[in-house]
Amino acid sequence: MTTVPAFANCHSHVFHRALRGRVTGADSFWTWRDQMYALAAVLDPDLLFDLARATYAEMHLAGIRSVGEFHYLHHGPDGQPYDDPNAMGEALIAAAREAGVRIALLDTCYLAAGFGLSTSSRSREVEGVQRRFSDGDADSWATRVEDLARKHAGEDDVVIGAAIHSVRAVPRDQLPTVAFAFPFAPLHVHVSEQPAENDECLAATGLTPVALLGEAGAWTPRTTAVHATHLTPDDIATLGDARAYACFCPTTEAELADGIGPSVALREAGARLTLGSDSNTVIDMFAEARAVEMHQRLASGVRGAWTAEQLWQAAGATGHGSLGFAAGDPIEVGESVRTAGADELLWAASAEDVVGDRGDVAHRLAAAIDACWSRT
Repeated sequence: MTTVPAFANCHSHVFHRALRGRVTGADSFWTWRDQMYALAAVLDPDLLFDLARATYAEMHLAGIRSVGEFHYLHHGPDGQPYDDPNAMGEALIAAAREAGVRIALLDTCYLAAGFGLSTSSRSREVEGVQRRFSDGDADSWATRVEDLARKHAGEDDVVIGAAIHSVRAVPRDQLPTVAFAFPFAPLHVHVSEQPAENDECLAATGLTPVALLGEAGAWTPRTTAVHATHLTPDDIATLGDARAYACFCPTTEAELADGIGPSVALREAGARLTLGSDSNTVIDMFAEARAVEMHQRLASGVRGAWTAEQLWQAAGATGHGSLGFAAGDPIEVGESVRTAGADELLWAASAEDVVGDRGDVAHRLAAAIDACWSRT
């Protein structure tokens, strides 16, 4: 066995795990989202706990010791808060604890269904399942999250952070409230994942998503731009000047046909790379790390833009830091047909090579996922 740094999974939507391997009939991100919304509509705190506990156990077996959970499924099916307004977040925290994974609960502000139809119109109201995501306005969101942060203050396995779902989901005038609500906590935001997002933002505001978030004061060294796939040179410079993190999720970005992000340009500008499993179509940080280099090769036609050392740093210490955690104890990787003869495990190993007791995790995952789909 070989000892290697423990992984940080910096961007997870844990309930998406129930979509893995299912035929959605989706031909783009937007049609895939319809299937994801159908799943989001049926979850309650108990079922979310069961699904999350099994999924976080899968992450633990893959060598992940910190997860950044981008959490926006807040309220009941009709949009009304549970008796405990943070019941869904508490379910995620309890699930991570049982699985032995530290959690940065990135409580996500989600208030709108999209931009208005013109620069003079207001953001569109949330609709359908999106009502579960919304607190009504950014001040109400901050009040709810403040209660959660106060409850978990000082705990070494929980960080309560903030997130802006996207520029289409938080109106322009409310972005600063989210950006400054928790000035010492991690702040994460989906940004420029899709060309359509950029086009709509430009049409509605005259700015790119990165520039609009810059206007709101969102870019600091504690901020993570998630995906950051379709950026202009000015966008890249903005993220680099802020020393922001850029979280790439290559297996999800490939699965959803999102595109290949400018990882090298961001690094050279001063941004810091982290990695995430996002939709949890794959939970394997070796695969995510390798894919950064492999996708760069496909885009550039040149090998060797990322060294193993740089990718270990992104998948480990830098990632933990972006979530507010220290790196923690290392993990062990065993010899297998994949790793035999390898000079560098990063290029050869998979999650299956991480040493751990797999027990009944597969059974618990199957049971939780079956329970989800039986409700749809």
